[in-house]
Amino acid sequence: MAQDAFEELVETFEFLDDWEDRYRHVIDMGKGLPQLPEGQKLPATKVDGCASQVWLVPEVEGAGPQAVLRFEGDSDAMIVKGLIAVLRTLYNGLTVAEVRAVDAAAELARLGLDEHLSSQRSNGLRAMVARIGQVAERAELAG
Repeated sequence: MAQDAFEELVETFEFLDDWEDRYRHVIDMGKGLPQLPEGQKLPATKVDGCASQVWLVPEVEGAGPQAVLRFEGDSDAMIVKGLIAVLRTLYNGLTVAEVRAVDAAAELARLGLDEHLSSQRSNGLRAMVARIGQVAERAELAG
């Protein structure tokens, strides 16, 4: 149940034979993200469970299950910023009901991330996915 942009990312990863090329692509995706303003790097937006500093700033449009989720994010580590870009490709623009239905582990496994990230990075990625799920759940219940 991935978005078209995520399907394009899967195709790009299939085209890139070497994990090093995929790794560079993730980093390049992160370089394309705007830096969060310092005023948004707050304890409330910081994601615990990541080895690096990570902030996710959600924006929910509407209320209830049909509310649309978007988020910005930033990190002090380039690969993690790239992982934020990957998650934005997976989730941004979905309704909160759709966000909650995404099997993030399965979708990210299609990129091979589960095989090539260190355990710390994998834990951090799971923490970011969990935060996005929490935001979606709260938004859905608020409707």
